Amino acid sequence: MPDKIYSISELTREIKAILEVSFLKVWVEGEISNYTHHSSGHRYFTLKDQNAQIRCVMWKWMGKHLFFEPQDGIKVKAGGQVTVYEKSGQYQLVVSSMQPAGIGELELSFQQLRKKLSEEGLFDPEHKKPLPEFPETIGIVTSPTGAAIRDILNIIRRRAPWVKILLWPVLVQGEGAAAQISHAIKRFNELDNVELLIVGRGGGSLEDLWAFNEEEVARAIFESKIPVISAVGHEIDFSISDFVADLRAPTPSAAAEIAVPDGDGLLSRIAGYASDLFTISRSVIDDSSRQLAEVSARYGFRKPMEMIVQRAQRCDELTNLINIHSSHKMEGLKRQSQALFEKLEMVSPKAVMKRGFSYCRDKEGRAVRSFKQVAIDDRIDIILYEGGMESRVTRIVPEIPGTGGRKKRNV
Repeated sequence: MPDKIYSISELTREIKAILEVSFLKVWVEGEISNYTHHSSGHRYFTLKDQNAQIRCVMWKWMGKHLFFEPQDGIKVKAGGQVTVYEKSGQYQLVVSSMQPAGIGELELSFQQLRKKLSEEGLFDPEHKKPLPEFPETIGIVTSPTGAAIRDILNIIRRRAPWVKILLWPVLVQGEGAAAQISHAIKRFNELDNVELLIVGRGGGSLEDLWAFNEEEVARAIFESKIPVISAVGHEIDFSISDFVADLRAPTPSAAAEIAVPDGDGLLSRIAGYASDLFTISRSVIDDSSRQLAEVSARYGFRKPMEMIVQRAQRCDELTNLINIHSSHKMEGLKRQSQALFEKLEMVSPKAVMKRGFSYCRDKEGRAVRSFKQVAIDDRIDIILYEGGMESRVTRIVPEIPGTGGRKKRNV
């Protein structure tokens, strides 16, 4: 019989103790697979190379220091302690530090956040607000002691001394900087007393500029109702703030030049406009003076009363001619009307009846034109030139004697 028989738990604990003592802190390099970011905040994944793999866990409080979000397929360097998960009897690496292999940790975090915000539409051109052409009050979010604020103040005071400047002092690097910057942007929007914001700082390393790559700063700029100029670092430096801002300035000095018009240039433009206005006005006045002189030289302006008398006399002449012509015209119309009236009188029914004719109508008032319209004993009215009479038909004669070749016959 062996001297000692271990239980599974005892053997696992001894193996765990040996591993933990032998590998207090190790670094391994491999590719992430089976990555899971649990709702508890812990991260579980496997690191593998061509020939082997090891299970890994990164506790929630250790993951707070990550500047990037791990994902499957990324090759990383992970540092931690080798231990054994007793329940399954598997050894694993408890990761306390991790960084990308082959790409900087900050650079990877930058690229990931840039992709995320771009997909959300925070960089889309339709969200960019136009800058005011002549701002009266400008808010600046930067360090009160850096070179950036001195450059901005000098340029604005030189170009547009009438512009009011409000500085909200903040940390621009290190812990808490991003929170202060985003808070300042939000407070300026709440106060609603500025027309334009300049947010930025002078140059530095990627680590120095990192506050302007934080998501909370990007979202504060995007949500700002006030147009924002991002002025971070030098011309070659790009930050997340540059992409989300309404305008990116390559340097803080350039931001100041973009933000305000050049006062001297404005005065020159105004002087040019005034000169053009004077020239145009002088030309209009000269043309009007020449036209007035030409009109004044005309006969009517030299002897106006004589012109008025002549025109009045001509009006009297025309009035007389109109009266004469009208009288002649009325006489002619009167004669024509009389002739027409006489013709109408000659052919009117009354004139015919005056010569001894009459006409008949039945009791319904219809004119009787033919013997066929009446019968024996019908009552008819006979209308004469003067008065009339009522008659009864006693005989019907189809043909009047002496008016045709047909013989008379009684009906």
